[in-house]
Amino acid sequence: MPPSSPDVLVLGSGIAGLSAALGAARAGASVTVATKSTRPEGASTWWAQGGIAVARQNPEPFQRDIETASSDTSDPAAVEVLTQHADAAVRDVLIDTLNVDFDAGGDGAPYDYGREAAHSADRILHVDASTGKHIHEPFLAYLAEHPKVQIADGTAAVGLLAKEGRVRGARLASNGTIAPVYAGATVLATGGIGALYGHSTNPAGATGDGIAMAARAGADTADMEFVQFHPTVCIADGDPFLISEAVRGEGAVLRDAQGERFMPAVHADAELAPRDVVARAVERAHERTGQVVLDVSSFDFETTFPDLQALCESHGVDPSTGIPVVPAEHFLCGGIEVDTRGRSSLEGLYAVGECARTGVHGANRLASTSLLEGLVWGLRAGATAPGHEQPATRSEEAVQTGDPPAPDTLQSAYDRIQAIMDEHVGLRRTPEGLARAQDALRTLAAEVEPHAAPDAPPVGHELQSACTVALLVAEAAAQNEVSVGCHYVTDPGDAGDPVAA
Repeated sequence: MPPSSPDVLVLGSGIAGLSAALGAARAGASVTVATKSTRPEGASTWWAQGGIAVARQNPEPFQRDIETASSDTSDPAAVEVLTQHADAAVRDVLIDTLNVDFDAGGDGAPYDYGREAAHSADRILHVDASTGKHIHEPFLAYLAEHPKVQIADGTAAVGLLAKEGRVRGARLASNGTIAPVYAGATVLATGGIGALYGHSTNPAGATGDGIAMAARAGADTADMEFVQFHPTVCIADGDPFLISEAVRGEGAVLRDAQGERFMPAVHADAELAPRDVVARAVERAHERTGQVVLDVSSFDFETTFPDLQALCESHGVDPSTGIPVVPAEHFLCGGIEVDTRGRSSLEGLYAVGECARTGVHGANRLASTSLLEGLVWGLRAGATAPGHEQPATRSEEAVQTGDPPAPDTLQSAYDRIQAIMDEHVGLRRTPEGLARAQDALRTLAAEVEPHAAPDAPPVGHELQSACTVALLVAEAAAQNEVSVGCHYVTDPGDAGDPVAA
């Protein structure tokens, strides 16, 4: 079990949590990073493919692209923070501190800047199509040797220590014990909500824990209806894996089962339209013809994306004949509402990364901005968090965990959550479907509540978190009657997005 009173407690070990830990340690604070993951693959950062966008000393066009992709719903002040600090943060942490070996460009250029959908310029640093793990692994190794940082893996947060609007740490479960860990400040960096949907690009443990814990403690959430689906996910042998947007940036096109390319009739930017538009078009083409493939025949896929070539082959997919793709849940644009330093509405509680709603993404996230947002907000939150005093009152006691729910009980509950969300709270939603989803999720939440007793093991608390966050998404979607970005409300049988002029 980690020490009971670090200056800063960080929950989560992706790029956002590690950046917060680094920022706090640089400020002289003692930091504990607690993560339920026991392998690097347990964090979404490890799975990131495309890369990390930078401003290249020209933040204004980058800011315009983010705002345009969001359908002008992003917060301009937040977007300005991201784009103004992008280059310095990447240079400082990823290049100078971690020595990430980003791909070099041709003719001796130091970097090969890629382009993805809805970007107006080449600005994405990458390492083949597996950028995340090339950032995540050295980051973990660096902090593991830092004298101010302790990393406690296999340690799950099951609740916040909150009283009278002040968060004083969290209850952490490890090795059969749940114990309080008090801290001056607590930073949530717990990732996304992929476990709520049948198909997702997230790791299996993405159950929305941080959002659920914060909401139960009284923190404000926002934009929970904006769940982004990635349009090109290959599902082979039931195992989803992402086909990076960089592949379409290189020239790949989408074709239906008849071999027809359909995106030019949907949007002026065709395959490089914003993700929400492409994802809905892929879903409709799949429903209409039975299959959609990503045609990579216009370039040398194996040489350009060797990691993806190997991934396809390992799943029995031959890219030369087209990669079968479907949309899958990818990223939550909303979350715990925070300011430009990551501060939530509760004193002593910060949130960064995918569990946070910074305002950068609005209704739809621009490609390759998630790693950057985690890095920039993580550093800023980490630098600010050490300003809180340690809590004076410490009344919580450690308890031994009880028995977990039966495996079939857990599986049945997750199957029900995923069926509800896939049917009613997916790419296209109806008012009637959202009402049914809320009723069903409230019933399920009541059924699983006994599995999240104070002494319940982490799997019970994760299940409760999944129910809590699923209901937050459904409620927010029902309250927003305006279709924008990822949130698309339609009448049954509606054809979807109008054809672009």
